[in-house]
Amino acid sequence: MEKFEKVSGIAAPMPLVNIDTDMIIPKVFLKTIKRSGLGVNLFDEMRYDRQGNEIPDFVLNQPAYREAQILVAGDNFGCGSSREHAPWALADFGIKVIVSTSFADIFYNNCFKNGMLPIVLPQEQVDVLMKDAEKGANARMEVDLEAQTISTSDGETFSFEVDSFKKHCLLEGLDDIGLTLAKASAIDTFEESASQARPWV
Repeated sequence: MEKFEKVSGIAAPMPLVNIDTDMIIPKVFLKTIKRSGLGVNLFDEMRYDRQGNEIPDFVLNQPAYREAQILVAGDNFGCGSSREHAPWALADFGIKVIVSTSFADIFYNNCFKNGMLPIVLPQEQVDVLMKDAEKGANARMEVDLEAQTISTSDGETFSFEVDSFKKHCLLEGLDDIGLTLAKASAIDTFEESASQARPWV
């Protein structure tokens, strides 16, 4: 997992509330266990018509937001089933930060495990960021994880809270496998001691 430090990028406004994981990545695309390749199917049913053509009005199909790295969303983002394919699809599209007033717990935790930063802010601050995102490609927001701040294109800055352990993992680029590998030496020492103490095991 790549280290997360600062993100300065285009923010896409998506003010819908209760965007669930089936809207993020429909169940028909859950057959793969690969993290890559799902970005093309992100928000598939809102992004494409039944013939597979892009729906021009959908925000991520608009030229200004095709390279968006930040998503400013409505309340209760990521609700519904606990499919990990949802953060996989967002990350594969290029989303690094999602801002909302609240997230479903499992989705929220899965974001960190996949290198994305979910930011919870009060409604009035999300409203400011949403309005800034609506300016299009010329309005770039900046997210500083170390400082725990997000700034609008006009320089207005808001602070956000994040669990210190989750912050550490993002800054160091550590997912669950990376955390385990960081303890490889201690694990090897334990296994060697255990093998000597109980050779019959």
